[in-house]
Amino acid sequence: MTPPVVLTIAGSDSGGGAGIQADLKTFAALGAYGTSVITAITAQNTQGVTAIHPVPAAIVAAQIDAVLADFDVAAVKVGMIGDPAVTAVIVERVARLPNLVVDPVLVATSGSRLGEVGAVAPLLAYPCVLTPNRHEAGALSQSPVETAEEMSRAAERLAAGGARAVVVTGSELAIDVLHHDGVTSVLRGEPVDTRNNHGSGCTFSSAVAVRLALGDPVPAAVRAAKTYVTAALAGGQKWQLGAGPGPLDHFA
Repeated sequence: MTPPVVLTIAGSDSGGGAGIQADLKTFAALGAYGTSVITAITAQNTQGVTAIHPVPAAIVAAQIDAVLADFDVAAVKVGMIGDPAVTAVIVERVARLPNLVVDPVLVATSGSRLGEVGAVAPLLAYPCVLTPNRHEAGALSQSPVETAEEMSRAAERLAAGGARAVVVTGSELAIDVLHHDGVTSVLRGEPVDTRNNHGSGCTFSSAVAVRLALGDPVPAAVRAAKTYVTAALAGGQKWQLGAGPGPLDHFA
């Protein structure tokens, strides 16, 4: 059977653990055909980001248009944006981006800043599935997000802006909070004791996009993505790739 097509609009990670590279691995592992639009090139490894080269908005637009002109895209994941001009390009085409999942990438696992709230904010008014981690949810909602209760409040506030659903992720707590159709659910799992979590947010949002492309309703897509990320974390638990937080095993 022909696989569903999923598009990622995100930055490139030269270390291969996050960004476009993690997205395409996730798509392949879960049975989707991955297409990609690169918004920025980063010089990056497990220890940090040493350089960022934004891709001009016109080239980002040309990449999106090329994919949409030739592929029947079933879901779209947006990751690192960086430049507000790129956000404008995405907004102009948002009606043609089905099952939109927005991972508001602001800071890498290593602590390196990759984006600004202002570049993400315009997308929050559209019916996307928004997947911030606790720190990103705090930045977007302008309030601290540390506990499960604060995660729930942040998810509700962000959903009120127009999102289809909001998932505030807290992998280090083994807790994610989903707000969808006016209902807030706390999703608990088994924590994985590993330092190799580079790209876990990218992987989660990409897995959600694949499951939506396959026809899952939002709650089922989120739960399937959580299960997948847990397995990928466990699979790469003993890996020794790089001197910093290593990648997940996307094919575990």
